[in-house]
Amino acid sequence: MSARDPNCPLCQEDGGTVLWRGPHLRIIEVDDADYPGFTRVVWNGHLAEMTSLSTHGRDLLMRAVYVVEETQQSVLGPDKINLASLGNMVPHLHWHVIPRWRGDRHFPDPIWAQPRIAAGTESAEWHERQTRVQALLPRYRDRLVEAMNALLWH
Repeated sequence: MSARDPNCPLCQEDGGTVLWRGPHLRIIEVDDADYPGFTRVVWNGHLAEMTSLSTHGRDLLMRAVYVVEETQQSVLGPDKINLASLGNMVPHLHWHVIPRWRGDRHFPDPIWAQPRIAAGTESAEWHERQTRVQALLPRYRDRLVEAMNALLWH
């Protein structure tokens, strides 16, 4: 059983909709209407830093991050994918994998920055892309599960 912290939200809750769960990590979908496909890879045990993992654990975690990135790229086709492991607010080891498009509300800044485009003033192109990406999410989820299951056998 992995160590848990009773004060840590990622120890007490999944942190989003679970797309895949293994003994060491889970992959969750973040509910963010502006960024469909926003996914987190969360280490199950309570650790704050990558260097707290064994070499095998680091390799497994990063391979999962790469699987998410590759799946986003192949299915969703974003202009860029942002990877971030911050943990300043929630010091539980997790990676954000965020598909980004030119013209999204924050582009080219990080999604945590002040938006460049106010909610409700997005372009027709933005709305069309959101609809297209939303329609691709079931395929993205299925492909991600397949890829993670395949990763375990390599």
